[in-house]
Amino acid sequence: MWSIGFWKATAERAVRTFAQALAAVLVAGATNLLDVDWAAALGTAGLAALLAVLTAVGTAGIGPHGPGVLESPTSDSAAPRPQPTTDPPATRT
Repeated sequence: MWSIGFWKATAERAVRTFAQALAAVLVAGATNLLDVDWAAALGTAGLAALLAVLTAVGTAGIGPHGPGVLESPTSDSAAPRPQPTTDPPATRT
């Protein structure tokens, strides 16, 4: 997170997200460019770009790594792995 490369990649991601969100709002909200509420469209795209930057900062790997939402707090070597079953699927009669 403390490198120039990180911030260049984050800026590129934010600009790309801004353009994608702006295009989505323009396509979904109006039939021609004169009917567009530009303040709302630019505000929506700006918020999307801000969220892209915050996501990049939040996933930069700073601090201790903790379990995700669907992960257990134990290490992979301690947790038993489920074995795939080879039983045929049950059929209704």
